[in-house]
Amino acid sequence: MRQSPLAALVAAYARRDPPATVMIVGNAPLAPDPARAALVDAADLVVRMTTFAVDAPGGPPALGRRTDVVVLHRGIVAGPHTFADYTARLYLLVEPGRLHWEPEVIPDWWPTDLGFVPVPNAEFTVPLNGLLGFDPRQPVWSTTGTMAAYLFTELFPTATVRMTGMSIVDRPDQTTFAHAWGESVRVTAEHRLAAEAALLRGWMETGRIEVLS
Repeated sequence: MRQSPLAALVAAYARRDPPATVMIVGNAPLAPDPARAALVDAADLVVRMTTFAVDAPGGPPALGRRTDVVVLHRGIVAGPHTFADYTARLYLLVEPGRLHWEPEVIPDWWPTDLGFVPVPNAEFTVPLNGLLGFDPRQPVWSTTGTMAAYLFTELFPTATVRMTGMSIVDRPDQTTFAHAWGESVRVTAEHRLAAEAALLRGWMETGRIEVLS
């Protein structure tokens, strides 16, 4: 495991320390699949992102119901699950825009009694941008899902890291992201999905990550 204060903090929210299995659940809609949902909820650490959805009680199992860590950014529209049971979760704020123009302002939708932990740009955003071939002078960075894949494989390199709900791998040409909760959102100008898809596919081939449909 990476000797990092962030790794130790994240591990404190996992079912075991260090986590042997990490499940990163993206926001893409998923068809019901009891086996997938069970695999999500059985992971040592379950990570979700931004405006996410979970399975409704008594509803068809697809996404699972556990959430240990939430990775989000300042531009989201908070959904009903984003801050549900927030005192039992860890919130990681990715701030790639701080390298360029984004101000250090706590969003007005943030609960007043909830802190957050910034994901260090120098330690994670900059190296990931380099792997993606991005010009550091340009305001270009990865989506939150790809950042989560990089972050948790760096923090826990011996863990089995699985991802689901990630549409980028199969649809790098999309111009909008469909969400399991809420309306679709457009792919904003700072993202280069083809580069992300190529990197994720490379990680799949080397076994760094597993991607579930």
